[in-house]
Formats: sequence, C-alpha cells, structure tokens
Amino acid sequence: MATDAQHGLRITRPARWVVGRVERSGGFVTRMTWHLADGSTVRWASRAARRRGRLEVRDAAGAVTRVVGSEPTTAARLARTNAVAGVAFVVGGALFALGPLLAEAGVGGVRGVDTVYLVGGLFFSLGGYASVVQASNAPTEIDERGSLSAASWTWWSWRPRQIGWLSVAVLFAGTLFFGVSLVAAFASNLTARQSDGWIWLPDITGCVCFLVSGHLALLEVCHGRIGIRPHELGWWIVAVNQLGSVLFFLAGVAAFVRPATSTVVDLRLVDWGTFAGAVCFVVGGALQLGERPDG
Repeated sequence: MATDAQHGLRITRPARWVVGRVERSGGFVTRMTWHLADGSTVRWASRAARRRGRLEVRDAAGAVTRVVGSEPTTAARLARTNAVAGVAFVVGGALFALGPLLAEAGVGGVRGVDTVYLVGGLFFSLGGYASVVQASNAPTEIDERGSLSAASWTWWSWRPRQIGWLSVAVLFAGTLFFGVSLVAAFASNLTARQSDGWIWLPDITGCVCFLVSGHLALLEVCHGRIGIRPHELGWWIVAVNQLGSVLFFLAGVAAFVRPATSTVVDLRLVDWGTFAGAVCFVVGGALQLGERPDG
C-alpha cells in the first residue's frame, strides 16, 4: 500500500496505482486520478467519496466502466448519517417555512412563532452536526479491490484543509449562530440596539456562514470553477441550498431594526424571504436523501 498526501488530504491506496491528475480549488484537493497497468484509471472525488463512498473506474477513453463502493460497515455509517442530516434539514426547513406563514396569518402569537423557529433551529443544528460527523469519517483508505473504507469512527475531527469538511463545519457554525438569535428572540423589552446586538447580529452572521458554506460546496462539486452541472445530483443539492442561503441573507438584512424608529427595514421581506429560503432547504434535504452509498 502507498499513501498520497496532498494539501492536508491523505489517501491510502494500492502501491501499483500511479498518481495522475490532481485537481484543486485554491489549497483544497477536490479530485484525484490514478493510472492502472491496463490503461484504465481510477477517479476519487471529494464529495462522491464523502457522501456516497464511491470511486469511478474509467477506460482509456475516459468512459466510466464501473463504480466501486465502500466496504459494508463504512457504507452503512455514511448512509445513516446522511439520512439523519437529510431528514433534519427537511424538518427544520419545514418549520422555518411554517413560522412566516403563522406570522402573516396572525396565528399563535409572537411567542408561538418564536417557538416554531426555535424548534426548527434545533433540527438545523442537528443536520449540521450530522453533516460534520459524516465529513469527519469520510473514507480515505482504498484496498486492493478499490473499495473505500474509514479507519475508525469518530464523532468529531479537525480537518480544515479538506474542503468538504470545512464547508459543513461552517454550516454547523451558522446554525449555532442562528440558535443564539432564536433564543434571544424570547427576551422582552429590548431596545432597538439590544435587538440588533442580540438577535440581528447573530442571525446575519449565521446567514453569512451559510453563504460561505454554500460557496465552498459549489467549489467542491465543480472542482474549482463554479458552473452548471445539471446531470449531477450533488450539484442540484448544493445549488438549491445556496439559493436558500441567499434568500435567508436577504431576509436577515431586512430584519435590521432601525434605532431611530424601532422598526425593521422590511417585515414582508423578512417573512417571505425566510419562507422561500426554508422551502429551498426542504427541497435540498429531500434531494440529499438520495445522495447515499449505493446498495
């Protein structure tokens, strides 16, 4: 066996495989290719390995001849964490979509709407953490058959030089900032400045984290140059979620409380921007349920 170390990424693979092309986005490796003696190649891609635990074998012409999956234990673990994350984002997004509808209809009162948002935020944080767990256990060991596996299981690891891990870690941080904002929303008699400091600032910081996470995810799935990949499920998941992040950001900007008047910039944009962004995350979470290791 041999080990390839590239910009913080270490992959153990059969010694007879010869390193070919290494594709990067900035300082992050997003795809690697090895040459085999029969003229075929094996391609590892960051997102495909992390989410689906798979490698592609290609012939001399570049056509995919077969897909090699993970060993059963690794595949099962990746599938479970992916299911937890996907369901959590669907539920969290649904609750975030329900909140604005209740607010616009005047149902449940302010505290009822805040409670719906808070529960939705808990599910978002669960989805973010499950995504970090999955990225922390991304398989990086390839056996003689080309099957991927993870050396051991961990509930957390520090991998900031791997673009997939960094993307979901920033996302998880954003959900925690949202949590601060959602809890602070239950405080009473806040001045405009206090509201901006305890509610708006963590909220807009969380929105920025979501945007940064989505940008990193686009770089990962597009391998450095952001473009359109309509035939790739991973691209659709990332693109839909990034649209949701943009809508959340616009709603966050509109939620700023003017100190002079103690009114938000645009309440309708807050509600409908949040609603539309949340629907995007519901769709993204549902699509994510299909991005799992092959049976």
